[in-house]
Amino acid sequence: MELTAKIDEYGKPAWIVLMVLGFIVFWPIGLGILGYLIWSGRMGCCRKGGPGRWHNEDKRASAGGFSGWRRDHRTPTSGNRAFDDYREQTLKRLEDEHEEFMGFLKNLRHARDKAEFDQFMAERKAGGATAATPDDDADSSDIAGKDAPNA
Repeated sequence: MELTAKIDEYGKPAWIVLMVLGFIVFWPIGLGILGYLIWSGRMGCCRKGGPGRWHNEDKRASAGGFSGWRRDHRTPTSGNRAFDDYREQTLKRLEDEHEEFMGFLKNLRHARDKAEFDQFMAERKAGGATAATPDDDADSSDIAGKDAPNA
């Protein structure tokens, strides 16, 4: 462990140099060092979504698909206040349009379900409340034929 602590003092470049030297000397050594770096999280490439400013922990905590761009989400400023205001207004408009569209889809589904139900009820009234379908008659005669002796 003292060796890893000493290499950690030099940082990531020291680990990379050690890994390359391990590959040069004997490739399984380099592969072992690479595996250790990834497994221990020292390279930082597989940790919590990856490197870079797009994978910051505070962004990922509040982001959830479309909700990641909501008004309550703190987006970094660009330094241009006019652009930031425009971006905020545009994102608010898009969010409002999204909510309106989801409401429209909900009403559309409700109307379709109501139309299907009304059609079902109209067909049921037209055919009579006790009328059976031809499939039901065939099933009941098959069951009666198996249980009852032939006459």
